[in-house]
Amino acid sequence: MQVEPIEVLDFIRRFPPFGELPEETLSWVASQIEIGYFKAGTQILEFGQEVDALHVIRSGAVEVFRRNGDLYNRLSEGGFFGEFGLMRNKKIRFPAKALEDTLIYFVPEAVFTQLFEQFEQFADAVEIEDRTRLRQAVSRREDANELMTSRVSALISREPVMMTSEVTVQQAAQKMTEESISSLLIMHSDNQVSGSPMAGIITDRDLRTRVVAAGLDYATPVADIMTETLISIEANQYVFEAMLTMLRYNLHHLPVMQRNQPIGVIAISDIIRYESQNSLFVVSSIFRQQTLEELKALVPDVRACFVRMVNEDANSHMVGSAMAVIGRSFKQRLLELGEEKFGPPPVPYCFLALGSMARDEMLIVTDQDNAMILDDAFNPQQHDSYFKSLAEFVSDGLDACGYTYCTGKIMATNTQWRQPRQVWVDYFNNWIDNPSAEGLLHSSIFFDLDGVWGKTTWADQLNDMIVRKAQRSPRFLACMSRNALNRTPPLGFFKDFVMEKDGRQNNTINMKRRGTAPLADLVRVHALASGSTARNSFERLDDIIKTDSLPRGRGQDLRDALEFISMVRIRHQALSIQNGEDPDNNIAPEALSDFERKNLKDAFQILSNAQKFMKFRYQASR
Repeated sequence: MQVEPIEVLDFIRRFPPFGELPEETLSWVASQIEIGYFKAGTQILEFGQEVDALHVIRSGAVEVFRRNGDLYNRLSEGGFFGEFGLMRNKKIRFPAKALEDTLIYFVPEAVFTQLFEQFEQFADAVEIEDRTRLRQAVSRREDANELMTSRVSALISREPVMMTSEVTVQQAAQKMTEESISSLLIMHSDNQVSGSPMAGIITDRDLRTRVVAAGLDYATPVADIMTETLISIEANQYVFEAMLTMLRYNLHHLPVMQRNQPIGVIAISDIIRYESQNSLFVVSSIFRQQTLEELKALVPDVRACFVRMVNEDANSHMVGSAMAVIGRSFKQRLLELGEEKFGPPPVPYCFLALGSMARDEMLIVTDQDNAMILDDAFNPQQHDSYFKSLAEFVSDGLDACGYTYCTGKIMATNTQWRQPRQVWVDYFNNWIDNPSAEGLLHSSIFFDLDGVWGKTTWADQLNDMIVRKAQRSPRFLACMSRNALNRTPPLGFFKDFVMEKDGRQNNTINMKRRGTAPLADLVRVHALASGSTARNSFERLDDIIKTDSLPRGRGQDLRDALEFISMVRIRHQALSIQNGEDPDNNIAPEALSDFERKNLKDAFQILSNAQKFMKFRYQASR
């Protein structure tokens, strides 16, 4: 429907994002606008619908929703919507419905794009509202995901059922039958002292495998068959954190605590309705496989899981954590199969994950970084053939499952990275006390370590030693800082993108090498200086912000930059998989939307400024 340009002009000059445009531009915009009418209750935009215009409300009222049906915003005269779809992939992300009889002005996509590219104040108005561009982009993603905003307490449907450790397995089974529950918390008796009131937990599976299948007498005390090493979660933590805990420890039931008292137990079935990406099922499947060939067959499921998480608006922490848990699970199952093949280990050991897997920042394009800590009783002549065979079995298996060999040979197959505990202590002491180019390179890899199998407490002890020693070593921090400045963001003098010039990847940006990696390096230095024992970059930033070691607001800026750069990289990989291509880290700027290019430059500028501050903070030029 056509409309009088003069009437439109008088209206749009009163409201953002048009108010500060030149008069001649406003006249041109007014001449391009069409009008539509929607009765109260009419759906104006559906999720996933193609969008070809910015929608401006001339009169009436409109409600905008999240994809899960929650109300996102309510708009009236002068309000606009549909801009996020126009700036992304021309698909509606936030559905809209007419609350009242409503007239809408349609600003064509070509007009919107020209205004967005030509006028900074217009771009700011449609992006910023009352926040920075980058913060708005990141918060929209965070707000849109239930896993990050729902508390574990919301999953509890009843109080926990509990019995003391003196009861028999038959009494426990009868109680579980009466209450129609699949798990039972076992509590310490009144005369026992413990940091936790819970002694353990039993489940339906325990009764099947540890009692019936084992032929135990039904009068057996429940304490003899319960799981004593309890993993629990606090009621105020997020559903996402509960999901990751169950993933990481392969749990089916998770006690929920409040003020050191159990207030409920959640099961996998409680998580599933919040977890549509099926990463729980992938992990469960990994541990059911009996051969390497069966594990290899799960690779398509891992890729599908990754793509689903991206399409369901998971943020980078969620994607990175879930992929890391899946990667750990492959390692753990391969180590189980390896010990079945080669027999029990001759001395205790700990298998380490390094780098992005240890930081819970793993994506679908990754190689394997791993190592072994061996007991100090290790004798190379007597024991090394076993551990070499086990390391080769695991590394070959990981490569077959999509985790390619490390080109730098940072793997347990390398004798240098398969050493006794004391040798590892000596490694770290030397790297910190005598920082060399090679030692700094190793520090940037091995200072992110996580025990995934065996004596995992050894990894925790090494982490504690690293943090304590590094925090007291300003010379080492200065060297680490200088080393972290070797990779810079891809911005030129006029803030244009600087492209790679290396053959097949010519005229692209490597989002890992020039984005997420230098950010992780920078955060690691600040974390070591602040004494943080966290490994994940976002968790490290939380600790750094608490120390006030960064200028006010810079910590949040770094969080936003890391999130946005990571998500551009993640979406690029997911799109490649969907298009049947091999995913990588190299993105051509022209493949990005105007919205992404603009915010990516903001994120890279934050990284550049943070590197300059780090150089000053640790006097890295010395």
